[in-house]
Amino acid sequence: MSELCRPSINMRQLYHTILSPFCRKVRLVLGEKKLEFQLVEENVWKPSDRFDALNPLRTLPVFVDHPAEEGASPAQVTNSNAIIEYLEEVYTERPLIGGTAIERAEVRRLSGWFDERFYAEVTQYVLYEKIDKRQAGLGAPDMDLVRLGLSNIAHHLEYISLLMEERKWLAGDQMSLADMTAAAHLSCLDYLGDVPWVHYPYVKDWYVRIKSRPCFRSLLKDRVPGLAPTRHYTDLDF
Repeated sequence: MSELCRPSINMRQLYHTILSPFCRKVRLVLGEKKLEFQLVEENVWKPSDRFDALNPLRTLPVFVDHPAEEGASPAQVTNSNAIIEYLEEVYTERPLIGGTAIERAEVRRLSGWFDERFYAEVTQYVLYEKIDKRQAGLGAPDMDLVRLGLSNIAHHLEYISLLMEERKWLAGDQMSLADMTAAAHLSCLDYLGDVPWVHYPYVKDWYVRIKSRPCFRSLLKDRVPGLAPTRHYTDLDF
């Protein structure tokens, strides 16, 4: 944990790492709900004693919520999906899993698509080889696996393009958790310059809209020590 980022008493905290799509998804949801919170950066390969005590599994993100009731114990929630379901139930003013039952099912289906299939086929290969191995001191990236991940991105971007030809947002007429989830994964890859936006104008237009929202601002300020983002990363219209 950084000496400059010690948790504050009675402030919501999100324990995270910068280029994690699951941490970023929660950050976007918190921002969209306009909830104040403090980011506490952790390295799961070298966790702080505090984090070890908070979550012995050493998985990120972890969310700590301090209820308004005096004397009430903080809520500690792990797993990005569990955190978001908690936020949806406790902070209901700006729902990101809303609408009818079938509309909520579509939001969850698409969120699952990106957290499971997109992650397994694309994000996991690229981020593990380029970022995680570097942080863990496990040597150089396996570029064959990086190339595999980057080749797999095409059919996912084609699917987003198909959705955006028919819908205003990924799951329908309203922005939802599906958009937050997809943007979280793509933003990690975009930091590294690994999204071929030029070939997918519908996807780029959708991403520009979500990237321009206030909830995205903190992500655009992220910097990985020793690894600068691609030149267009902070541009709202690139």
